[in-house]
Amino acid sequence: MAPAPPPYASVAYRSLAGRHVVVTGGASGIGAELVRAFVAQGACVSFLDVDEAAGAATAEATGARFLRCDVTDVAALEAAVDECGRAAPIACLVNNAGNDSRHAIDEVTPESWRRALSLNLDHQFFASRRAACAMKSRGGSIVLTGSVSWMRGRPGLVGYTTAKAAINGMTKTLAREWGADGIRVNCVVPGAIVTERQKALWLTPELDRQFVELQALKFRLDPSHVARVALFLASDESAGCTGANFVVDAGLVQN
Repeated sequence: MAPAPPPYASVAYRSLAGRHVVVTGGASGIGAELVRAFVAQGACVSFLDVDEAAGAATAEATGARFLRCDVTDVAALEAAVDECGRAAPIACLVNNAGNDSRHAIDEVTPESWRRALSLNLDHQFFASRRAACAMKSRGGSIVLTGSVSWMRGRPGLVGYTTAKAAINGMTKTLAREWGADGIRVNCVVPGAIVTERQKALWLTPELDRQFVELQALKFRLDPSHVARVALFLASDESAGCTGANFVVDAGLVQN
């Protein structure tokens, strides 16, 4: 049997070779797959994460540069983006960090509400603004991360879905704000993506079956499906795209 081709070998985005890409939340899950995908394209990759052990492991496995950072600490986040920019000009920022922990609506407190928005919304704006300041002289690509969960009105996630819905508007506004500077802002919107975290916390065979039944495409999505879209949005092949949502949900939500 012939060996399996290396990841992302089916396409080469030559414009990504040598470019500096920064990924937030890059230590595990979709973020780690983003790191692997950009490294495979020859990009110079830096990634931020609060998980030091997982970050070190991903850095060792990929050769990417890891910076420990709590993205909810805005001052530390901005400093980390600046540090990445000093290493090499940032051509693309992928705002991936997030947390979709379930929470009963009656248990939401002002503190937990603020925490949910900080984990899933606030840092995407502040990291983007910091990166855009450095991109204004040469242009660049900023990728935000949404979720179809708000389109589906998923229960038990009100803080998360509120944050992800807000990203839709932020994408369009930032695209207008920075378009004249040659900075493109788009949003990748994942559907039901199978990650190690989901398998450990709540994924069951019954949920697997339900998602496949609801989707137009009858297979489960994994982080590589999201990474493929992020590669396109970071590359020159998407030069005419900005202010847009790119849904990766296998037809789970059909408007």
